[in-house]
Amino acid sequence: MTAESQLALALLSVAFLSGCADTTPANQAVEAEVPEYFLLRPETERAFGYSHAVKIGDDIKISGAVSMDDAGTPTAVGDLEQQMKNAYSDLDKVLQHYGYTFDDVVAENIFTTDMARFLEVSSYRSSIYTKQFPTGSWLEVKGLALPGLMIEIELEAHRSR
Repeated sequence: MTAESQLALALLSVAFLSGCADTTPANQAVEAEVPEYFLLRPETERAFGYSHAVKIGDDIKISGAVSMDDAGTPTAVGDLEQQMKNAYSDLDKVLQHYGYTFDDVVAENIFTTDMARFLEVSSYRSSIYTKQFPTGSWLEVKGLALPGLMIEIELEAHRSR
């Protein structure tokens, strides 16, 4: 057998043996991380075709929250500050559903149609994030999903086991 053949055989053996090692104890079941979806306004969210949040393992992804009533009609039209407060109120409800708080938020993305006005009222976030601010982006956009909406806030949260 040539040196090249021996080397190839040795590499195949190592690859095979490393793939066979099972480090899970026989009495320990491996849990599948099944997505847990949450609808804050089920009828509205089904009509628009989205889920407000999904939790997989210790991570939660929350769709953009906006200022709207249960029928999907924008509220506080023309008042960006109140729309922001309404969005955070909805986000708090979603976090609480999963037993999380704003302290667990690791990313926040804000979309607004009026960045200058948002910057004037953004200090409100200090009452939401009392320990640390999450990572994220603030983007000014031409428009949001419905006329009258001025701000949309999406979050990602994580809690270590």
